[in-house]
Amino acid sequence: MKEIWIIGTGRFGLLAAERLAKIHHKHHFVLVDPDRENLLRGEGPNRTLEQRDGVSFLDQRLSSEKTPEWIIPALPIHLAAEWCLVRRGLKGLRRIAIPSEIDRLVPNPVRDPSGNVYISHADFICPDDCAEPAQICTVTQKRRNTDMFKLLGNIRISKFRSLVIRSYQLCPGIGGYRPRQLFDLLKQVEIIKEDFLLSTACRCHGVMTGLGYC
Repeated sequence: MKEIWIIGTGRFGLLAAERLAKIHHKHHFVLVDPDRENLLRGEGPNRTLEQRDGVSFLDQRLSSEKTPEWIIPALPIHLAAEWCLVRRGLKGLRRIAIPSEIDRLVPNPVRDPSGNVYISHADFICPDDCAEPAQICTVTQKRRNTDMFKLLGNIRISKFRSLVIRSYQLCPGIGGYRPRQLFDLLKQVEIIKEDFLLSTACRCHGVMTGLGYC
């Protein structure tokens, strides 16, 4: 049976489980969250609940032999970056500061305490059921000039490369990526010799983490 892993069972993780279950009737859903109360809110048919830290779960359970069809990151961290840090940490991969010049190259940047930069074409709160149309914003009805995953992939800053995982919309308001995207990312990280900016992005929004080898 095909699986979909939903990492995090806060508001958006539960929305993901609810909406995707209506589309993928024959899939099995694995919901992951360290908070038991949050996790139990996700109980339902064709679901397995895993009371685990999301990064540790992904590190220990994801392999070339054990892969879900989709991974839905629904937790308040940059899951792809944290997974890379766990996988490559013993070989010197570390979080590094994102240069301040990035703020003038991306729309509406917001930095969090850990140093991640959240980026969005929107300067407002988007509806949680946005259909992410290819060219226009559903709220403003204005044309989107560049998809965020393309914009971030084309960033050029001295001594930094830019690596991007695209998040694909699976239903209104819900995005995810395939395991092979993470494995492809890891291959790039293994051969890269310079600091890099790792982003996960859909058409409208993204999160960026600075990483490098010490």
